Amino acid sequence: MAWKPLKSVDYLAVHCAATPPKMDIGAKDIKGWHLRKGWIDIGYHYVIRRNGAIENGRPTDRPGAHVRGYNHVSIGICLIGGVAADGKTPEDNFTSDQYHALLRLLQDLKTQHPDAEVLGHRDFPNVKKACPSFDVRSWWAGENNEPATESTEPS
Repeated sequence: MAWKPLKSVDYLAVHCAATPPKMDIGAKDIKGWHLRKGWIDIGYHYVIRRNGAIENGRPTDRPGAHVRGYNHVSIGICLIGGVAADGKTPEDNFTSDQYHALLRLLQDLKTQHPDAEVLGHRDFPNVKKACPSFDVRSWWAGENNEPATESTEPS
């Protein structure tokens, strides 16, 4: 299948993996989930693990599969975590390392795409999810230098 290039980068979309706090997975695991769904690749361009490590997903010159109707004009970033230990209740359980990595990544991407708007998945039209389980717009607008919460590594 031939890839269609991104039309532009109008949005930097922040997501969560909807995994509980003790589950530490990475881009390889998510790619496996997405391939089992019949997708051609991982849907996100970047994955940020619990320890703040940033892993590459789908190449950034190719559309992702992360926000219906916006994949050809956005880059998708997925934070591991986002739900409580019950595996379903939305929860801002991201680590400080993840927030710092997200900040660095978004600053770098904004340098490359200065007009791109930073949004959470839930901020896009017709999205009925809590993803990524925190208010990305407020976090980004609030000097974007501190985590939304002082989460710690799960014990």
